[in-house]
Amino acid sequence: MSSKSSSFHWVRKCDFDQQRNSNLPVPTQAISNEEYLPITQTQKQRRVEHRLIELADRNAKRLGISRREFLATSGGMAAAFVAMNSVFGRFFDVDAAEMFEPAAYVEKWPKDQFIFDVHTHHVAQGKQIQAPPLLLYREAGGQWGNKDLQGREHKWSDLYLANYIKEIFLDSDTLMTVISGLPAKTDSENVLPPAEMIETRAAVNGLAQSRRIISHGLFSPDLGSKNLEQMHWQLEKLKIEAWKGYPGQPLVDGGRGWAMDDEKVVYAAYEYARKTRIKNICVHKGLLLPGWDIENSSTRDVPKAAADFPDLNFLIYHAAFKSPRDAAEAVADGFKSKTAVPWITDICDARRKNPRMTNVYMDLGTTFGMTVITQPLLCAYMLGLMIQAFGEDHILWGTDSIWWGSPQWQIEAFRRLEMPEELMKRFGFKPLTQKVKEKILGLNAARVYGIDVRAKMNAIPDDYITKLKLKYRASGGQRSNQQYGWVAARSHR
Repeated sequence: MSSKSSSFHWVRKCDFDQQRNSNLPVPTQAISNEEYLPITQTQKQRRVEHRLIELADRNAKRLGISRREFLATSGGMAAAFVAMNSVFGRFFDVDAAEMFEPAAYVEKWPKDQFIFDVHTHHVAQGKQIQAPPLLLYREAGGQWGNKDLQGREHKWSDLYLANYIKEIFLDSDTLMTVISGLPAKTDSENVLPPAEMIETRAAVNGLAQSRRIISHGLFSPDLGSKNLEQMHWQLEKLKIEAWKGYPGQPLVDGGRGWAMDDEKVVYAAYEYARKTRIKNICVHKGLLLPGWDIENSSTRDVPKAAADFPDLNFLIYHAAFKSPRDAAEAVADGFKSKTAVPWITDICDARRKNPRMTNVYMDLGTTFGMTVITQPLLCAYMLGLMIQAFGEDHILWGTDSIWWGSPQWQIEAFRRLEMPEELMKRFGFKPLTQKVKEKILGLNAARVYGIDVRAKMNAIPDDYITKLKLKYRASGGQRSNQQYGWVAARSHR
């Protein structure tokens, strides 16, 4: 896959790291999940990368281990934030002792948080991923009594799903997820069709013997009656639990996608969702690919749709962040002369003007991960805007993993990120307290999806995913530090 630029090309992040022998715990450039064009590595990100490698080599030598081994530890993760603070300024709460004293990390961070990631994918079939001997872990699941894994041959083809389990549930503190996909004209062109999303849900929940995954169904109103037929089939046959749509994506030849507030084209789908009591409508906004409609990718159509269907929830994926380039001018002078971040500012303004627009939620998938490693000031500013406009109970944790690899680095970044004093003084933003972060990391999504957190937290310690994680850690399992999306790499000609 090539970009139009003659000096850069697209490459899988995991392949790029393998070429350079560099698997860092926090990516030092933005990664695309194929829903938008990746941006190139910034000068500051290159400085972070060099500083992190310096810290890794120094501390690995001190601890008597290899650089790769160090980077897979909690110390390697802490080193990433030390490096980022040295370049960007102090945005992250990290102590130098965390780099070489595991106890310093353990004592510092909260235990037993309910982390619910509403924005995940897994790698398409055909991509071979180097991983620890996960076939043995699947075999262990059978030994523990999981009948789905007993008496069967464990094949490498199972590892696409197994790697999702590893990256999400074994290598991170995530407890629940929503599995999502991207519509296409035919299932053969679809990276992850609804039926495969349901297979993922069934496999993980079956392995855990508890509810760890919720699955989206896909809807595309511009397909007309075909869309309603597909929605009915997904609900009846697959028992989907929420809807995901891409308004800016044209699936009809010559089309422009669809507007959320188009009464003739879209409202029949909302009526069907209302009738069948699937009340969570998730929509991709912002971060558009070439060929996608700009107007339908914006947030101009959200307020009317939300007002016309107050009994439905509208979850705005990517928080409607248009792109880093569109925010660059405001960031350049620290939001002193310009304060607008398209299209996040637009939807925040709409929320302030419409106090009844309480059925709109902001998902942080990719928007947080992309900005926290490129421009932490922008990341903190956007969080401040969203919390101020929508309230701390309307922001949802999403990571877009496993495209970004294990979500643990994003969890760590969010736990550590602090609201700059200057932004609080100038804009009235509130501190990012642990209480606020716990709501965003999972409690808000639990409310939206009707999850009893206390009951879930009581059940999780005894389920098979937890037992698998304990065995994995006991056998020396560690993060791979791989990310599977696309990056813009410089071409050498």
